[in-house]
Amino acid sequence: MTSAALPNPAPNWRQPLSATARRVAKAAAFVAFLAPGLGPAAQAAPGIRLEDDRGTTVELQGPARRIVSLMPSLTETVCALDACDRLVGIDRHANWPASVKGLPQVGGIDDANIERIVALKPDLVLLRPRSRAAEPLERLGLKVLALDAKTHADMRRVMETVARATGRPGAGEAFWRKLDAGLDAARARVPAGWQGRRVYFEVHGGMAAASESSFIGETLARLGLGNAVPGTLGPFPKMSPEFVVRANPDVLMVSALGEISAMAGRPGWSAMSAIQRGRVCSFASARFDLMMRPGPRLDEAADAIVACLASLGDGKP
Repeated sequence: MTSAALPNPAPNWRQPLSATARRVAKAAAFVAFLAPGLGPAAQAAPGIRLEDDRGTTVELQGPARRIVSLMPSLTETVCALDACDRLVGIDRHANWPASVKGLPQVGGIDDANIERIVALKPDLVLLRPRSRAAEPLERLGLKVLALDAKTHADMRRVMETVARATGRPGAGEAFWRKLDAGLDAARARVPAGWQGRRVYFEVHGGMAAASESSFIGETLARLGLGNAVPGTLGPFPKMSPEFVVRANPDVLMVSALGEISAMAGRPGWSAMSAIQRGRVCSFASARFDLMMRPGPRLDEAADAIVACLASLGDGKP
């Protein structure tokens, strides 16, 4: 073999190899600089698997970062779990905390604006199981988590589900323990004379009431109060004026929209002890809203009830 057949040791052969080596070395140094586990594969957040109140399994690629909420109580729950900055859209009735009022509104429970929701590019939409928006949103490829709370146990479960959806497992349970302690503290402040007294809690402008089986009824029970409406009638049964007269509750709790004088004009109501003695808790609209929402301000609702009872006297017959 002649020397012409040997590889040419000229610089043109070594230069490409040297450049390649430098690039490899630089890449290796960069990877070594990164903290362990921060490579592309490791950076991908683990998937989150959730089951909603429809029995549907919802799989998220990672913690939800852009959330649209179509229920005020769910909006409040997201914010209570320190994820308010992830909300990109809300329903028209959400009003707490104040910071959400500047967010885009996308309609209500029954008339959600699908196009506007899609335009917000959410990676999760929170709504109630019976929402008409669920199916069209899912057809368009959006992740939908349907949650509802009818009891205290439901509220506890929903809080933890939202916490998991935002990548904070355990935060919902921790928040519930705080609420639970708040209810115990509120009960300790109920005047002794009101313990066991029966409440008629009016909702929907007087057309219905919160029974023993509603989350409001559970709050009343936690405070040591009775309920004039049995749970066997359903959580929020429609009530006739005659039923309330026969029940003769010790105190009426209503929205401020209903004046006592107007209530006294209902058939037979003027003869009720609660009307005659002025034992009526009339809550301002904002306060009544929070009492009607099964969310993270449950302890505030209990405090409002206790404060009103205290203002009415010792509760003795």
